[in-house]
Amino acid sequence: MRKLAREFYDRDTQLVARELLGKLLVHGDRVGRIVETEAYLGPHDLAAHSSRGLTKRNASMFGPPGYAYVYMIYGMYFCMNVVTEREGHASAVLLRALEPVHSVTGKTRGPGLLCNAMGIDRRLNGYDLLSEDFFIAEGRGTEAAPTFRIVKRPRIGVEYARHWARRHLRFYIAGNPYVSRR
Repeated sequence: MRKLAREFYDRDTQLVARELLGKLLVHGDRVGRIVETEAYLGPHDLAAHSSRGLTKRNASMFGPPGYAYVYMIYGMYFCMNVVTEREGHASAVLLRALEPVHSVTGKTRGPGLLCNAMGIDRRLNGYDLLSEDFFIAEGRGTEAAPTFRIVKRPRIGVEYARHWARRHLRFYIAGNPYVSRR
């Protein structure tokens, strides 16, 4: 599998969110195809954790591109984001759903379920996604990338973010049965 290069992540967050679709998330021997993402555009985005400034919890989000930002929600679920754009910009892409490919057990339709099925927890916060055991790879080897239609919708669970809640910053593969919500 060919890992994504650091330069892939060091680009516009919405573009990265769209282009992560179809890529493979690898953690040890577990592999899942990314089928749904959400873009968080930095401190001006009221739905982004970075909108409240730098904290101990969100420090990874302010780091260099190509690192994992993993945090806990509701005191029981972990969520994984991929840090994008330049260091200090604090933008990221939330991975919302995966299609199981290899050694993935459990549900993967939703960010908390995805992390549980992939064995992703707080220990992977700040982890370099160019490592040997935790990375994102091209969806296929040297073959042409699969073609699919991408759907854009508002993000889920960010009603508190006023006009940012209505922005179409959630992307998913049309017709994929593993998408968390249509």
